[in-house]
Amino acid sequence: MNGWSNDGLWLAGIAGVAALTASAASLGWIFSRKRYRTKHAGPAYQWELLNSLYNHSPIAFAVIDRQGRFLDINRDPSDMVGYGKDELNGKSFETMLADSSQGRTRLVFQRTLQGEVCSTEIKVIHKQGHAIDLNIHTSPLVRRNRTIGILVFIEDISDRKRSLERIRYMAYYDDMTGLPNRQFFMSLLEGRLRAARESGRPLAVCYIDVDHFKLINASFGRDFGDMLLLQIAERLSRSLSVPGDLARMEGDEFAACLDSMQSADEVSARLDELMSVLKEPFELNGVPVHVTVSIGVSVSPDGSDDAATMLKRADTALHRVKVNGKNDYMLHSGDMDHIAIEKLTIQHEMHSALRNQEFVLHYQPQYDLASGQIVGMEALVRWQHPERGLVSPAEFIPAAEESGLILPLGEWVIEEACRQNKAWQDQGLLSIPVSVNLSLRQFSQQNLTGKISEILRQTGLDPRYLELEITESMTMDVERASQYLQELIDLGVNISIDDFGTGYSSFHYLKNLPIARLKIDRSFVRDIEQDPSDAAIVAAIISMAHNLQMQVIAEGVETKDQVHFLRSHRCDEMQGYFGSPPLSSAGAQGLLSEKLNGPALPNYH
Repeated sequence: MNGWSNDGLWLAGIAGVAALTASAASLGWIFSRKRYRTKHAGPAYQWELLNSLYNHSPIAFAVIDRQGRFLDINRDPSDMVGYGKDELNGKSFETMLADSSQGRTRLVFQRTLQGEVCSTEIKVIHKQGHAIDLNIHTSPLVRRNRTIGILVFIEDISDRKRSLERIRYMAYYDDMTGLPNRQFFMSLLEGRLRAARESGRPLAVCYIDVDHFKLINASFGRDFGDMLLLQIAERLSRSLSVPGDLARMEGDEFAACLDSMQSADEVSARLDELMSVLKEPFELNGVPVHVTVSIGVSVSPDGSDDAATMLKRADTALHRVKVNGKNDYMLHSGDMDHIAIEKLTIQHEMHSALRNQEFVLHYQPQYDLASGQIVGMEALVRWQHPERGLVSPAEFIPAAEESGLILPLGEWVIEEACRQNKAWQDQGLLSIPVSVNLSLRQFSQQNLTGKISEILRQTGLDPRYLELEITESMTMDVERASQYLQELIDLGVNISIDDFGTGYSSFHYLKNLPIARLKIDRSFVRDIEQDPSDAAIVAAIISMAHNLQMQVIAEGVETKDQVHFLRSHRCDEMQGYFGSPPLSSAGAQGLLSEKLNGPALPNYH
């Protein structure tokens, strides 16, 4: 090719071949000069050796002239770069290079022509237009003490690079959403904090949790839950200006980094924007689902904090948001760390409380609004702490939900309420139902009906005297909820919807689920005298429920005017301090023993 004789080419090139392959353990022995001189001699052997290497080497190598053009290549390169041998003949090596590799390759060739042996990774453009990764080793090709070209050993490392990239991706990115994972986010956050220290600008870290995501998973299945997370991730990413500032930490938890702020006052505006992107409902299996998030925020005014501390503080603030009712954001403050420790302490003490029977039930009467007589009792759990006295459920129920203790605690509440009601009936007192709230975890149990049935059997209570209160959010999956509720109805238990109007309000589930009673949330009852909107809502709920053949009970009733409004709109029952506060079991028994056990109701005629 181009005036080279084969013999001359191979003899001149052996120095380059030896220099390149001597470092490879698998081929180095061939070029050991001592073994070469002592065991073999003569040009015939040299020719056989080079001929075998040229035709059978597992590594492709090419001869490049001083101008960087192909003179020869030892095997058909079409499977690697798409060009055949004839197409490469005289072709400039540089014309095949990706732009990013041209300068580096030019420098390597210059150094090689000056006598150096070099190695580098390059990208070349395949004949079909896509880039491939090559590893090249270069050695000067010398004839008569003059460098006349370059010997280039070529290895296709595209598969290896893809494998390494995949390993890197798996190490630093979430496989489902494509977002950075915890490890990558922590590294990114450290870099952001360094930049904040240099600029003196504030930086905020957000820990984001999707509210009620376990319920969505239980209602629609994990596949739909994953689809929802993908959509949430897409919306949240849209509201952040820098790619990579949002990460999926685990499950339904995300983290975000907010920087480029002039002052800490901008944090609230950015958080409002972050939450607003979730206002529009998502659609799962044809059902519109409204999603809210809780966000805990940690702010570093000047980047002086470390990433682990920032994230820990944001997580602590997130827990406070969830305790306070979710669907909000909160900035970390110094007292939160102390509260987090208190929560762990409460969870630990609750284990002992269950064993030591420190929990007790109080009962709040429910009254018929027409006659004023007691028609039911709601069982409310309290914790009789040996040192702190009576502990409100607002303090320990969230901790029980988080720790899973809500399951054994909830089962005890049902059993104790049934036992107490049966004891009152055995004493000849009024036979009325006792109502018990079901937690989401309880309602999601596989054998809920079996557990309730066994409790009723053990206590001897007639099923019609037990009423289970569920929340609207538990009915999101109407088909599944309908099956569970029908099993309970078949058992003889009554079902009511608690806190109606505050959750997943839908006429669909009201029409299709076996529900006997709606309980109007106290937030609507509280202001019916002052707020015309609340008054209209309450009146509408009562009318709608009656049209659906359901009874209505209003909770949180405290004043005579509220009673008057409810009676005038034909509400069936009420519960609240106007009738009676929650009572101990002894106090409730005393009330049931009285002949006239109801409050004096105003006449609305």
